Amino acid sequence: MSDDAIKYTIKFNDPELDDEEKDEEAQKLLNQMRDLDEVTAKRVVDPDPPEGNKALGGFLVGMLTAEVNAASAKQALGFLKDRLGGKSIELEVEGNGKRLKVTASSRAELETAIQQAQAFISA
Repeated sequence: MSDDAIKYTIKFNDPELDDEEKDEEAQKLLNQMRDLDEVTAKRVVDPDPPEGNKALGGFLVGMLTAEVNAASAKQALGFLKDRLGGKSIELEVEGNGKRLKVTASSRAELETAIQQAQAFISA
């Protein structure tokens, strides 16, 4: 991650969704984010795959990361707000050597989380 980059980690954590459904949500968002300019998005590789796992590149369930330059960070948050309203997520924002982690399970909570993230980026 470059010094002026902002990294977002998004985890779908709705208790009513099974792992496959969480992965579907992550994959859908990943595909949408890959269409954006100046955004690098990818799945999160499992650093500790289960013993006996023969799959190469196993991913953590329902998680993805996106990296944007600081100039596009607020625009990316707006994109996430539009796509994630009403979904239960954890959002981690990392930049300038700092980290903010927020959770949201409703549109109102997501709005508050996005506002916190925007203030964090601006600080």
